[in-house]
Amino acid sequence: MIKRPRRLRGSEGLRKMVRETRMDKSSLIYPMFIKDGTGVREELMSMPGQYRCSVDQMYHELQKVCDSGVGAVMLFGVPGHKDEAASQAYAEDGVIQRALKEAKKRFPDLYYITDVCLCEYTSHGHCGMLCGQDVDNDRTIKVLAKTALSHVQAGADMVAPSDMMDGRIAEIRRVLDANAYVNTPVMSYAVKYASGFYEPFRDAAESAPSFGDRKSYQMDYHNSREGIKEVILDEEEGADIVMVKPALSYLDMIARVKEVTNLPVAAYSVSGEYAMIKAAAEKGWIDEAKIVCETAAAVYRAGAQCYLTYYAKELAGYMDEGRIG
Repeated sequence: MIKRPRRLRGSEGLRKMVRETRMDKSSLIYPMFIKDGTGVREELMSMPGQYRCSVDQMYHELQKVCDSGVGAVMLFGVPGHKDEAASQAYAEDGVIQRALKEAKKRFPDLYYITDVCLCEYTSHGHCGMLCGQDVDNDRTIKVLAKTALSHVQAGADMVAPSDMMDGRIAEIRRVLDANAYVNTPVMSYAVKYASGFYEPFRDAAESAPSFGDRKSYQMDYHNSREGIKEVILDEEEGADIVMVKPALSYLDMIARVKEVTNLPVAAYSVSGEYAMIKAAAEKGWIDEAKIVCETAAAVYRAGAQCYLTYYAKELAGYMDEGRIG
Protein backbone atom coordinates (compact mmCIF):
# COMPACT_ATOMS: atom_id res chain seq x y z
CA MET A 1 0.00 0.00 0.00
CA ILE A 2 1.32 3.43 -0.99
CA LYS A 3 -1.48 5.54 0.47
CA ARG A 4 -1.90 5.10 4.21
CA PRO A 5 -4.08 7.78 5.83
CA ARG A 6 -3.12 6.43 9.27
CA ARG A 7 0.38 7.87 8.84
CA LEU A 8 -0.95 11.29 9.79
CA ARG A 9 -2.76 10.00 12.88
CA GLY A 10 0.25 8.53 14.65
CA SER A 11 0.73 11.08 17.44
CA GLU A 12 -1.17 13.88 19.15
CA GLY A 13 1.25 16.50 17.83
CA LEU A 14 0.94 15.28 14.28
CA ARG A 15 -2.84 15.08 14.46
CA LYS A 16 -2.95 18.71 15.62
CA MET A 17 -0.49 19.77 12.92
CA VAL A 18 -2.74 18.56 10.10
CA ARG A 19 -6.06 19.42 11.74
CA GLU A 20 -8.53 20.85 9.22
CA THR A 21 -10.79 22.66 11.68
CA ARG A 22 -9.23 25.05 14.18
CA MET A 23 -11.01 26.88 16.98
CA ASP A 24 -10.05 29.83 19.13
CA LYS A 25 -11.52 31.42 22.26
CA SER A 26 -11.90 34.71 20.41
CA SER A 27 -14.72 33.16 18.36
CA LEU A 28 -16.86 32.27 21.41
CA ILE A 29 -19.87 34.32 22.54
CA TYR A 30 -21.61 33.65 25.86
CA PRO A 31 -25.37 34.34 26.15
CA MET A 32 -26.60 35.91 29.42
CA PHE A 33 -30.06 36.70 30.83
CA ILE A 34 -30.40 40.02 32.68
CA LYS A 35 -33.53 40.43 34.79
CA ASP A 36 -35.15 43.49 36.31
CA GLY A 37 -34.92 43.83 40.08
CA THR A 38 -32.16 43.66 42.67
CA GLY A 39 -30.44 40.75 44.33
CA VAL A 40 -31.66 38.34 41.64
CA ARG A 41 -29.57 35.30 40.79
CA GLU A 42 -31.90 32.48 39.75
CA GLU A 43 -30.60 29.20 38.40
CA LEU A 44 -32.69 28.01 35.47
CA MET A 45 -34.29 24.64 36.16
CA SER A 46 -34.33 23.71 32.48
CA MET A 47 -30.75 24.91 31.97
CA PRO A 48 -28.67 23.86 35.00
CA GLY A 49 -25.64 26.06 35.48
CA GLN A 50 -27.24 29.06 33.75
CA TYR A 51 -28.75 32.01 35.61
CA ARG A 52 -31.05 34.98 35.35
CA CYS A 53 -29.24 37.82 37.11
CA SER A 54 -30.22 41.37 37.99
CA VAL A 55 -27.87 44.18 37.05
CA ASP A 56 -26.34 44.27 40.54
CA GLN A 57 -25.64 40.51 40.40
CA MET A 58 -24.42 40.17 36.81
CA TYR A 59 -20.85 41.14 37.75
CA HIS A 60 -20.16 37.68 39.17
CA GLU A 61 -21.06 36.07 35.86
CA LEU A 62 -19.18 38.66 33.82
CA GLN A 63 -16.08 38.07 35.93
CA LYS A 64 -16.29 34.34 35.17
CA VAL A 65 -16.54 35.12 31.47
CA CYS A 66 -13.45 37.33 31.65
CA ASP A 67 -11.53 34.78 33.70
CA SER A 68 -12.28 32.05 31.14
CA GLY A 69 -10.81 34.09 28.31
CA VAL A 70 -14.11 34.48 26.46
CA GLY A 71 -14.24 38.00 25.08
CA ALA A 72 -17.87 38.54 24.05
CA VAL A 73 -21.33 38.23 25.60
CA MET A 74 -24.83 38.35 24.16
CA LEU A 75 -27.33 40.01 26.50
CA PHE A 76 -31.03 39.11 26.70
CA GLY A 77 -33.39 41.19 28.80
CA VAL A 78 -36.11 39.97 31.15
CA PRO A 79 -38.11 43.09 32.04
CA GLY A 80 -40.29 43.60 35.09
CA HIS A 81 -43.03 45.21 33.01
CA LYS A 82 -44.47 43.98 29.73
CA ASP A 83 -47.04 45.68 27.52
CA GLU A 84 -48.40 45.50 23.97
CA ALA A 85 -46.03 48.28 22.85
CA ALA A 86 -42.91 46.50 24.18
CA SER A 87 -42.03 49.86 25.75
CA GLN A 88 -39.28 48.47 27.99
CA ALA A 89 -37.38 47.21 24.94
CA TYR A 90 -36.35 50.74 24.01
CA ALA A 91 -36.73 52.56 27.34
CA GLU A 92 -33.70 54.58 28.41
CA ASP A 93 -33.90 52.90 31.84
CA GLY A 94 -34.73 49.45 30.45
CA VAL A 95 -32.99 46.43 31.90
CA ILE A 96 -30.58 45.97 28.98
CA GLN A 97 -29.84 49.68 28.73
CA ARG A 98 -28.95 49.80 32.45
CA ALA A 99 -26.97 46.57 32.23
CA LEU A 100 -24.87 47.91 29.36
CA LYS A 101 -24.04 51.16 31.12
CA GLU A 102 -22.97 49.38 34.30
CA ALA A 103 -21.16 46.49 32.64
CA LYS A 104 -19.10 48.80 30.44
CA LYS A 105 -17.83 50.58 33.57
CA ARG A 106 -16.68 47.41 35.30
CA PHE A 107 -15.66 45.28 32.32
CA PRO A 108 -14.81 47.70 29.49
CA ASP A 109 -12.75 45.14 27.58
CA LEU A 110 -15.64 42.74 27.02
CA TYR A 111 -17.46 42.99 23.71
CA TYR A 112 -21.20 43.51 24.23
CA ILE A 113 -23.74 42.20 21.72
CA THR A 114 -27.44 42.65 22.40
CA ASP A 115 -30.32 40.55 21.20
CA VAL A 116 -32.84 42.83 19.51
CA CYS A 117 -36.28 41.29 19.69
CA LEU A 118 -39.59 42.15 21.32
CA CYS A 119 -40.88 38.78 22.55
CA GLU A 120 -39.40 39.28 26.04
CA TYR A 121 -41.05 42.71 26.30
CA THR A 122 -44.55 42.21 24.88
CA SER A 123 -47.46 41.19 27.09
CA HIS A 124 -48.50 38.62 24.47
CA GLY A 125 -45.03 37.12 23.94
CA HIS A 126 -44.89 37.57 20.18
CA CYS A 127 -41.92 39.22 18.47
CA GLY A 128 -43.71 42.32 17.27
CA MET A 129 -46.69 44.64 17.20
CA LEU A 130 -50.02 42.91 16.75
CA CYS A 131 -52.79 43.60 14.29
CA GLY A 132 -55.49 41.32 15.62
CA GLN A 133 -53.61 38.06 16.11
CA ASP A 134 -51.09 38.69 13.35
CA VAL A 135 -47.70 40.35 13.80
CA ASP A 136 -47.60 43.60 11.80
CA ASN A 137 -44.25 43.39 10.03
CA ASP A 138 -43.79 47.04 9.00
CA ARG A 139 -44.84 48.54 12.33
CA THR A 140 -42.59 46.07 14.11
CA ILE A 141 -39.40 46.94 12.25
CA LYS A 142 -39.76 50.57 13.34
CA VAL A 143 -39.84 49.47 16.98
CA LEU A 144 -36.93 47.10 16.44
CA ALA A 145 -34.82 49.90 14.97
CA LYS A 146 -35.74 52.15 17.90
CA THR A 147 -34.69 49.36 20.28
CA ALA A 148 -31.40 48.76 18.48
CA LEU A 149 -30.59 52.48 18.62
CA SER A 150 -31.31 52.60 22.36
CA HIS A 151 -28.95 49.65 22.93
CA VAL A 152 -26.13 51.28 20.98
CA GLN A 153 -26.65 54.58 22.76
CA ALA A 154 -26.35 52.68 26.07
CA GLY A 155 -23.07 51.08 25.01
CA ALA A 156 -23.75 48.01 22.85
CA ASP A 157 -20.86 47.19 20.53
CA MET A 158 -23.06 45.18 18.15
CA VAL A 159 -26.78 44.53 17.79
CA ALA A 160 -28.30 41.21 16.77
CA PRO A 161 -31.94 41.28 15.58
CA SER A 162 -33.56 37.88 16.10
CA ASP A 163 -37.18 38.64 15.20
CA MET A 164 -37.21 37.43 11.56
CA MET A 165 -39.30 40.37 10.29
CA ASP A 166 -38.84 41.24 6.62
CA GLY A 167 -36.72 44.36 6.09
CA ARG A 168 -35.56 44.79 9.65
CA ILE A 169 -31.85 44.81 8.79
CA ALA A 170 -32.30 47.69 6.34
CA GLU A 171 -34.38 49.67 8.84
CA ILE A 172 -31.93 49.13 11.70
CA ARG A 173 -29.00 50.05 9.45
CA ARG A 174 -30.81 53.19 8.28
CA VAL A 175 -31.57 54.35 11.83
CA LEU A 176 -28.09 53.61 13.16
CA ASP A 177 -26.44 55.40 10.26
CA ALA A 178 -28.76 58.39 10.61
CA ASN A 179 -27.66 58.72 14.24
CA ALA A 180 -23.93 58.55 13.42
CA TYR A 181 -23.47 54.89 14.40
CA VAL A 182 -22.19 53.93 10.98
CA ASN A 183 -19.46 51.72 12.48
CA THR A 184 -21.74 49.62 14.70
CA PRO A 185 -22.08 46.12 13.19
CA VAL A 186 -25.33 44.22 12.83
CA MET A 187 -25.38 40.45 13.34
CA SER A 188 -28.49 39.11 11.67
CA TYR A 189 -30.28 36.02 12.88
CA ALA A 190 -30.69 35.38 9.17
CA VAL A 191 -31.59 31.68 9.19
CA LYS A 192 -33.71 31.16 12.28
CA TYR A 193 -35.98 28.15 12.26
CA ALA A 194 -39.24 27.68 14.18
CA SER A 195 -37.70 25.06 16.43
CA GLY A 196 -38.61 22.92 19.40
CA PHE A 197 -35.06 23.44 20.64
CA TYR A 198 -36.01 26.88 22.02
CA GLU A 199 -38.23 25.70 24.86
CA PRO A 200 -35.75 26.15 27.74
CA PHE A 201 -34.91 29.64 26.44
CA ARG A 202 -38.55 30.65 26.56
CA ASP A 203 -38.59 29.62 30.19
CA ALA A 204 -35.37 31.54 30.86
CA ALA A 205 -36.45 34.70 29.06
CA GLU A 206 -40.11 34.41 30.14
CA SER A 207 -41.05 34.90 26.49
CA ALA A 208 -43.43 32.11 25.48
CA PRO A 209 -46.26 33.39 23.23
CA SER A 210 -49.62 33.58 24.97
CA PHE A 211 -51.39 32.27 21.88
CA GLY A 212 -50.45 30.55 18.64
CA ASP A 213 -46.83 30.09 17.60
CA ARG A 214 -44.11 31.90 15.65
CA LYS A 215 -44.29 29.90 12.45
CA SER A 216 -45.54 32.87 10.41
CA TYR A 217 -42.20 34.63 10.86
CA GLN A 218 -39.61 32.03 11.89
CA MET A 219 -38.62 29.58 9.15
CA ASP A 220 -40.10 26.18 8.37
CA TYR A 221 -37.42 23.63 9.27
CA HIS A 222 -38.19 21.62 6.13
CA ASN A 223 -36.70 24.41 3.97
CA SER A 224 -33.12 25.13 3.02
CA ARG A 225 -33.34 27.31 -0.11
CA GLU A 226 -35.50 29.72 1.85
CA GLY A 227 -32.63 30.16 4.29
CA ILE A 228 -30.29 31.10 1.46
CA LYS A 229 -32.83 33.68 0.30
CA GLU A 230 -32.89 35.18 3.81
CA VAL A 231 -29.09 35.38 3.91
CA ILE A 232 -28.89 37.09 0.53
CA LEU A 233 -31.57 39.61 1.49
CA ASP A 234 -29.92 40.42 4.81
CA GLU A 235 -26.53 40.86 3.17
CA GLU A 236 -28.07 43.24 0.62
CA GLU A 237 -29.72 45.18 3.47
CA GLY A 238 -26.42 45.73 5.27
CA ALA A 239 -25.89 42.84 7.69
CA ASP A 240 -22.26 42.42 8.76
CA ILE A 241 -22.56 38.86 10.15
CA VAL A 242 -25.24 36.25 9.43
CA MET A 243 -26.30 33.58 11.88
CA VAL A 244 -27.82 30.12 11.64
CA LYS A 245 -29.99 29.04 14.57
CA PRO A 246 -30.21 26.37 15.98
CA ALA A 247 -26.75 24.97 15.27
CA LEU A 248 -26.51 21.22 15.67
CA SER A 249 -29.55 20.11 13.66
CA TYR A 250 -28.75 22.63 10.93
CA LEU A 251 -25.11 21.92 10.13
CA ASP A 252 -26.12 21.58 6.48
CA MET A 253 -27.37 25.16 6.53
CA ILE A 254 -24.18 26.46 8.10
CA ALA A 255 -22.23 24.81 5.28
CA ARG A 256 -24.59 26.10 2.57
CA VAL A 257 -24.60 29.64 3.96
CA LYS A 258 -20.80 29.62 4.09
CA GLU A 259 -20.76 28.91 0.35
CA VAL A 260 -23.10 31.74 -0.69
CA THR A 261 -21.80 34.68 1.35
CA ASN A 262 -18.49 36.34 2.08
CA LEU A 263 -19.84 37.60 5.40
CA PRO A 264 -18.72 35.90 8.61
CA VAL A 265 -21.10 33.10 9.61
CA ALA A 266 -22.22 32.60 13.20
CA ALA A 267 -24.10 29.67 14.71
CA TYR A 268 -26.09 29.58 17.95
CA SER A 269 -26.09 26.36 19.95
CA VAL A 270 -29.44 26.99 21.58
CA SER A 271 -30.97 26.22 24.95
CA GLY A 272 -32.45 22.85 23.97
CA GLU A 273 -29.08 21.59 22.78
CA TYR A 274 -27.51 22.65 26.05
CA ALA A 275 -30.33 21.13 28.11
CA MET A 276 -30.13 17.76 26.34
CA ILE A 277 -26.39 17.45 26.92
CA LYS A 278 -26.76 18.48 30.56
CA ALA A 279 -29.60 16.05 31.19
CA ALA A 280 -27.81 13.10 29.60
CA ALA A 281 -24.59 13.96 31.45
CA GLU A 282 -26.40 14.14 34.78
CA LYS A 283 -27.79 10.66 34.10
CA GLY A 284 -24.27 9.43 33.48
CA TRP A 285 -25.15 8.39 29.95
CA ILE A 286 -22.52 10.54 28.21
CA ASP A 287 -19.22 12.22 28.97
CA GLU A 288 -20.26 15.88 29.03
CA ALA A 289 -16.86 17.35 28.11
CA LYS A 290 -16.38 14.98 25.18
CA ILE A 291 -19.82 15.74 23.76
CA VAL A 292 -19.41 19.50 24.21
CA CYS A 293 -16.09 19.40 22.36
CA GLU A 294 -17.39 17.12 19.62
CA THR A 295 -20.52 19.15 18.93
CA ALA A 296 -18.53 22.39 18.90
CA ALA A 297 -16.07 20.91 16.41
CA ALA A 298 -18.99 19.89 14.20
CA VAL A 299 -20.32 23.45 14.11
CA TYR A 300 -16.93 24.91 13.25
CA ARG A 301 -16.28 22.15 10.72
CA ALA A 302 -19.53 23.04 8.97
CA GLY A 303 -18.24 26.58 8.51
CA ALA A 304 -19.12 28.73 11.52
CA GLN A 305 -16.62 31.41 12.49
CA CYS A 306 -18.50 32.67 15.56
CA TYR A 307 -20.09 30.29 18.06
CA LEU A 308 -22.75 31.35 20.53
CA THR A 309 -23.02 28.72 23.23
CA TYR A 310 -23.94 28.37 26.88
CA TYR A 311 -20.83 26.20 27.11
CA ALA A 312 -18.52 29.05 26.03
CA LYS A 313 -16.66 29.22 29.35
CA GLU A 314 -16.16 25.47 29.49
CA LEU A 315 -15.05 25.33 25.87
CA ALA A 316 -12.48 28.04 26.55
CA GLY A 317 -11.11 25.84 29.34
CA TYR A 318 -11.01 22.78 27.10
CA MET A 319 -9.07 24.81 24.55
CA ASP A 320 -6.54 25.76 27.24
CA GLU A 321 -6.23 22.09 28.15
CA GLY A 322 -5.67 21.10 24.52
CA ARG A 323 -8.79 18.93 24.41
CA ILE A 324 -10.16 20.95 21.52
CA GLY A 325 -8.85 23.75 19.35
